[in-house]
Amino acid sequence: MRLMLTLTALTALSLAACEPQSTVEAEAPDAGSATTTPSETAPPMELGGVDLAGNISVLGTEPFWAVGFEGTRMVYSGVDRPEQRAPRPAPEVLGTTATWQTTTAEGNDLTVSLMATECSDGMSDRTYPLTAQVEIAGEELVGCAAATEWLHSTDESGAPREG
Repeated sequence: MRLMLTLTALTALSLAACEPQSTVEAEAPDAGSATTTPSETAPPMELGGVDLAGNISVLGTEPFWAVGFEGTRMVYSGVDRPEQRAPRPAPEVLGTTATWQTTTAEGNDLTVSLMATECSDGMSDRTYPLTAQVEIAGEELVGCAAATEWLHSTDESGAPREG
């Protein structure tokens, strides 16, 4: 019986020695660490310090217009212009430019390009981190953009609001 156990153990060891060995050994996770997915560990996609997946305000003057990036939608509005809503696709990012292309519920093509260059709206002393180009229904508009939270938390000069 003892001989049988010894032979079984030797056979198991010899078979284990024949299995291919990995050149990179996997590290066991810490017992207290949580398992994460690649999307959870990937840094947020940013342009000019603005999170491209977050809420973004794009605006222009002469004429006054705006595009709001809110969650999964984009909303275009302007003086004497009907509001138009569109789904918010993922941006195409090339270098220092991010572009969203979508179609409004009214069937108008909407393209918003944000560039990582500082911008002045010409009406205030605020300097925005992004310059914007918007095309909608054949019209081309130029303006500025920033994270909506930043825009609401600063005054006309770009200084933090008090209170």
